[in-house]
Amino acid sequence: MNTKIKVLVVLSVDESQKVEFQNALPNGDFNYIPVENLTKNCVSEYSIIIGNIPVDYLTNASKLKWLQLNNAGTEGYTEKGVLQENAILTNATGAYGGIISEHMLGMLLMIQKQFPLYYNNQKQHIWKKEASATTIEGSTTLVVGMGDIGGTFAKKMKALGSYTIGIRRRHHQKPDYIDELYSIEELDQHLDRADIVALCLPGFDETYHLITKDRLLRMKKGAILINVGRGTAINTTDLIEVVKEGHLKGVCLDVTDPEPLPREHELWDCPGVFITPHVSGPFRQKEALDKIIQISIENLRRYSRGQKLMNIIDFETGYCIGQ
Repeated sequence: MNTKIKVLVVLSVDESQKVEFQNALPNGDFNYIPVENLTKNCVSEYSIIIGNIPVDYLTNASKLKWLQLNNAGTEGYTEKGVLQENAILTNATGAYGGIISEHMLGMLLMIQKQFPLYYNNQKQHIWKKEASATTIEGSTTLVVGMGDIGGTFAKKMKALGSYTIGIRRRHHQKPDYIDELYSIEELDQHLDRADIVALCLPGFDETYHLITKDRLLRMKKGAILINVGRGTAINTTDLIEVVKEGHLKGVCLDVTDPEPLPREHELWDCPGVFITPHVSGPFRQKEALDKIIQISIENLRRYSRGQKLMNIIDFETGYCIGQ
C-alpha cells in the first residue's frame, strides 16, 4: 500500500475540484482548512501545502516538501530558514495576467479619455467638451517587468495598436508582441520614448525605489505611469513632487507605498493620480481562482508522477527558474 501524503489546502474549492485534487494525487490525504482557521501548530504534519499561509507558520512545518502559493509574488517565502531545506516553492504565475491587465487597461483609458472630468461634469449637469483625448493606437508603451502580468498587458497594448518596448531582469528571447526588448540596466535609455510606462514588478531589494525623481523626470512630459506590481517600486515622495509639477498626464496606482494608504496621506489628493486599493488581481475572483486551482492540480499530478513541477521558484532571485 502506498504511504499517504498529507496535503493541506487553504484555497476555497468546490466538491468537483476536490475530486480533481484527489485524482491528481491518488495517495494524497487531503485536509481543507480556510487560512483564517489555521493555527501555527496545525501545519506541522503536512508534506504539501496548497495556498498561502502566514510566513511565520512555516517554521513549524517540519515535514513540508512543497508549498504551492496562490499568488505570483514570493516575498517573505524565499527568506533563508522559512522553508525546510530542499523544500520546493512554486507560485501561481499564469493565473493573474488576464484580470490584472484588464484593470490596467481600464485605468489607462480612464485617464486617456478623461472620464473623471466628464463624470464630474455629469454630476453638475454640465455639457462641456474637455481637452482632446489621447489614444492607445499610435502610442509607445514601455512595460517594466515582463512576467505573466506585464507580458499579457503588452500583448493587449500591441493588439490595440501601441508600439511595445519590454524591460526584463535579464536578456531573453523577444516574444512576437514586443517590438523591442531590453534588460533592466537599459531602462534609462528608453523612458523618454514612452507615452505609457507600466510597472509590473515584484517587491524585492533590486526593485525598491526603482522609480525615483530622476527617472520620473526622464519620462516624456505628458506620459502616463501605471503601477500594479508593488508600491515600493516608486519613491512616493518623489512621485508627489513630480506630479505636482505637472510633468505627467496621469498616474494609475493599484499599489502604493505605504499600503494601505493612510487617510491623511498627500497622495490621495494629488492631481491626475487615480488609486485603487490593490484590487486588480484578487485571488478569490473566480477567473483567477479557477486558474490557480488548475495550476495546483497540474502540479499535484506532476508530483505524483515524479515530474518537474510548474513555476518552481529560485530562492536566490525570488523568480520562477528560467525567468
